Amino acid sequence: MRVLFAGLMLLLMPAAFAQDKSGIDATINSIMEPIANIAVSIIFYTVSIAGAQIPLIVLWLAIAAIFFTFYFRFINFRALGHALKLIRGDYTDPRSSGEVSHFQALATALSSTIGLGNIAGVAVAISLGGPGATFWMILVGLFSMSTKFVECTLGVKYRNENPDGSISGGPMYYLSKGLAKRNMSGFGKFLAAFFAICMIGSTLGGGNMFQINQAYQQFVNVTGGEASFFADKAWLFGLVVAVVVGVVIIGGIKRIAHVTEVLVPFMGIVYLSATLVIIATHIGQVPAAFATIITGAFAPEGVAGGIIGVMIQGMRRATFSNEAGVGTAAIAHSAVRTKEPITEGLVALYEPFIDTVVICTATALVIIITGVYTQEGLDGVQLTSAAFATVIGWFPYLLAIIVILFALSTIIASSYYMVKASTYLFGESPRIELFLRLIFCGFTVIGATLQLGTVIDLTDALFFSMAIINIIGLYILAPEVKMDLDSYWLRLRSGEIRPYKASRTKAVLTNPTD
Repeated sequence: MRVLFAGLMLLLMPAAFAQDKSGIDATINSIMEPIANIAVSIIFYTVSIAGAQIPLIVLWLAIAAIFFTFYFRFINFRALGHALKLIRGDYTDPRSSGEVSHFQALATALSSTIGLGNIAGVAVAISLGGPGATFWMILVGLFSMSTKFVECTLGVKYRNENPDGSISGGPMYYLSKGLAKRNMSGFGKFLAAFFAICMIGSTLGGGNMFQINQAYQQFVNVTGGEASFFADKAWLFGLVVAVVVGVVIIGGIKRIAHVTEVLVPFMGIVYLSATLVIIATHIGQVPAAFATIITGAFAPEGVAGGIIGVMIQGMRRATFSNEAGVGTAAIAHSAVRTKEPITEGLVALYEPFIDTVVICTATALVIIITGVYTQEGLDGVQLTSAAFATVIGWFPYLLAIIVILFALSTIIASSYYMVKASTYLFGESPRIELFLRLIFCGFTVIGATLQLGTVIDLTDALFFSMAIINIIGLYILAPEVKMDLDSYWLRLRSGEIRPYKASRTKAVLTNPTD
């Protein structure tokens, strides 16, 4: 009861100080700004190449994606057919340990990556890099599939199966346990703890507070702006969303998975349907749009840094959107019901494909064929909204719903990541997990009420700090993933691994009394 009471107090606190929002904003910014400036200068350090400023973190992620693609012999292309069968459940044995199906694990991970970046971030990339940025975005998205394969395979291989049947996994576990096998126990534990701390900060900020803040702003804009009933009631909007989130996340990963397996396909279908309407209306301009993308990728005009500048904008959008290499998805995928870690790595291939190659590309195509990217004064979500509004006049209202759904799905997934990172540090306990979920909901309310510029700068730095830590571990552990993959393919081709229904049929025919 004391845990519940403390959580409720966290939910209600923002209402008490909502009237003095500007004072609280100033206080938080004054505390966070020096820390954020140092963190941002380190994590987003840039070098100048051909006139373009290149963040080293982007190169770190892109180089890893290219390396793993070649190291695993283009697993991102050759395994897509089998991965689809796994997602359908063809090879799923319900007796395997785990909490969710392959599809549910994929949906939960996608609910974190599919968000405002797919709508606003793509527009920013095109605004700065021109249509050619789309080409590089797609290319890096395809390579990033290989990184996702490695981290999600390891997430399942080194997960903890708790006495109550629940699962805890992710980079914290494969860094500590995997590196211990290589006589690097101290180094592995340090990396795992540092990763968990960065995860807690980034999920509370970027995965929670930023999402609800942007959803609130879009909601107010389409409901009357300053005249909106909610214009001075950010805390109320945040409280409503926090209650919805709380109802979902207090039930743990199984309830989260049940919600995301419905929510993610729904919001994806709604958004992609809208893009298809725009594309169908401008069908005659689609070939020219692709020609503009190719031309802009290799012969850009009026873009700072020329080809390098365009390339970097596309790479940034892809790496920032699908989170491949950051390690977050491995936490969700580790809860899957399977005996074969490789299978979830293969399922995870579809995550960057859906997020970047499909949804981000659809957004880019709409912006390009409508020509709105050439207009002055439009940026981010405004640019995307204007592109859709050229055909669908009421689209800004639909976009508000989509933004809220995208934000809601990201918040729900982030809560699971935060709890698992926290319990790695403080121990597994149902009471601790409940308390952490209530704290998370409290931050949802706070995020709606504050201006979060400095806080988000800091949490972005924490987020990409995880990529540095995680990829170090991936390089060290990649050889054993390769051995596991070769073993899996050999057993699959020999018939030792077969679809579950076929396996059961053979067993029954061999032993009818079973």
